[in-house]
Amino acid sequence: MERNTPPFAVSNTVHRKGLYPDNEPFAYGWLPTGGTHEIFYEECGNPDGKPCVILHGGPGGAINPTMRRFFNPAKWRMALFDQRGCGKSRPNASLEDNTTWTLIEDIERLRIHLGVEKWTVFGGSWGSTLALAYAITHPHRVEALVLRGIFLLTQRELRWFYQEGASMLFPDAWQRFCAPIPEAERGDMMAAYHKRLTHTDRRIQAEAAAAWSQWEGDTISIRGPEARPSKFNEIDFAIAFARIECHFFANGGFFKEDNWILNNIDKIRGIPGWIVQGRFDVVTPMDSAWRLKTAWPEASFDIVWDAGHASTEPGIVDGLVRATDQALKL
Repeated sequence: MERNTPPFAVSNTVHRKGLYPDNEPFAYGWLPTGGTHEIFYEECGNPDGKPCVILHGGPGGAINPTMRRFFNPAKWRMALFDQRGCGKSRPNASLEDNTTWTLIEDIERLRIHLGVEKWTVFGGSWGSTLALAYAITHPHRVEALVLRGIFLLTQRELRWFYQEGASMLFPDAWQRFCAPIPEAERGDMMAAYHKRLTHTDRRIQAEAAAAWSQWEGDTISIRGPEARPSKFNEIDFAIAFARIECHFFANGGFFKEDNWILNNIDKIRGIPGWIVQGRFDVVTPMDSAWRLKTAWPEASFDIVWDAGHASTEPGIVDGLVRATDQALKL
């Protein structure tokens, strides 16, 4: 590592920080995009605080109240929004004009709408992908990056989770994931699911969406399927989540080349960054975080030894809260 490079830390269980108290939005609305989409957003915390934008995962997920609690509400002005087709944004589950690049345009549109010059960008899983892509595209608008569960959206990562790799750790959940797909089509699970999730028959969509969403829910926690978050069982959430996620992944994230993020990492080397990664993350394995840290040695790197992918695991909470507290000092 280079001189003055922060060494990586392995999180311990002593004196871990918890989430900040819940706080309600002080403003919300729907932001027009100039097309068919309207983006739901909300602002929380201190209207005069340090600005940040919080990016949810998926793609296809949605914002939730817990996401506000990684930041000190007395000191941060938090902006959250449901990405195209997600949550309260309209129209729900829409794939039209829904790409990484249009989402980056939406982040900029929201920044301008809120009158923010520069902000800290926070994201986990797909949120880390989008945060990195946004920072590479608009580095002068990013004061800092706080990232969790690094996902670079490469073909290697997609094969691991949707074809062969994670299946060896969760064979019980994988069997359920395979169930809607005839054996003859299982050589390309993503293509098989994409065909069903874009089918005109909602019943076919729903069956595929339930299995797709539950596979991710079953693997998200170090505790396994018994810790599946309840939202992955809700069919309306599952359809939007699975359709949009599969749409992005089948198109390689709409990046110009595989490994696009690391190929462009030099554009953000000067931005302060914090990376928090669960050692036993199966959804976005630590290899991606390690490769990001290697390419971006200036970033702080916190390995949580007793965590998987979920943002609410105690060690992940601790790492993220400490990171946002440190980002306040910039």
